[in-house]
Amino acid sequence: MKVIVEADGGSRGNPGPAGYGAVVRDKLSGETLAERKGAIGVATNNVAEYQGLIAGLRAARELGAETVDVRMDSKLVVEQMAGRWKIKHPSMQPLAKEAQGLVRSFAKVSFEWIPRERNRQADRLANEAMDGDEPKQAGETEPSRAEGDKQPHWSGATGEPTRLVLLRHGQTALSVERRYSGRGDHPLTELGLEQAERAAARLSKMDGIDAVISSPLQRAAQTARKLADKLGLDVVTHQGLIETDFGTWEGLTFAEAAERDPEVHRRWLGDTSVRPPGGESFDEVHARVRKARTDIIARYGGKTLVLVSHVTPIKTLLRQALDVGPQFLFRMHLDLTGVSVAEFYPDGHASVKLVNDTSHLS
Repeated sequence: MKVIVEADGGSRGNPGPAGYGAVVRDKLSGETLAERKGAIGVATNNVAEYQGLIAGLRAARELGAETVDVRMDSKLVVEQMAGRWKIKHPSMQPLAKEAQGLVRSFAKVSFEWIPRERNRQADRLANEAMDGDEPKQAGETEPSRAEGDKQPHWSGATGEPTRLVLLRHGQTALSVERRYSGRGDHPLTELGLEQAERAAARLSKMDGIDAVISSPLQRAAQTARKLADKLGLDVVTHQGLIETDFGTWEGLTFAEAAERDPEVHRRWLGDTSVRPPGGESFDEVHARVRKARTDIIARYGGKTLVLVSHVTPIKTLLRQALDVGPQFLFRMHLDLTGVSVAEFYPDGHASVKLVNDTSHLS
């Protein structure tokens, strides 16, 4: 994955109350993937700038980026990180060392100076961090809201969220035997059909479902159809919701795949950039699912949608909502017809309301 990191920092007093901001963007689409900000107490501008760079590089690493283009309006940080200027000040040497360590975790990192007007989003985040850290003066109160103004979400999110109800498909013959089931188009078993029916009965009672969107694979489409029929809706398919391509591991058990390709399988379990032989890496799934999410929200923004999909795409959507690193994929468990709910706000915030609920099966 190729990303752009824009970072900034500031200090009101230099030294004074200081804060940083950082933005991670997809290099191809320009989409904002992550934002970071924080107050750091009393510090100089340069220290705050380095803290912004570190926060941006950490966020890029959590997203699984391989190539990073760093853009900052701090000439000093850019020149020092590029190796053209020496790092003399003792307060910046440990920060530069930490940033350099993060740089080494990527395949390639470049640094570019940009004027402040091209760094507005990171600058805004840094100022928000400083605003939040400055003590209020005696008698100072929060600004009042005009009647009818939309109250923000408790996290600060504003606007009408798109609510994604994430439903994993029902049982197949491969899931019974715990075999890798990616692009193989396997139907539901009798029990799988019953699981789908129970999930449909449960979700059909939810108010305001506007669309049912499914992976094109048969097991997901059959599950989606059960719910769509109860709601009187059509099933809309989206290729981006398809399961990971496990390549030559398709149909194998965990042990069989580990025996066939021991070194690749071992690396794959801890590195989301590794592909199964002939297959697709989790980083590639992440990019595909993010694009699908963008497409779906562009069409159905502000509505409640049921997305019927598979383990990896659902985990990926939850990971994106939580804004956490790739280890989430290896630690999160999803049951057959487990229901999760994530809400994505137009200002970039998100929240997770439910994870892997299977109460309809009991």
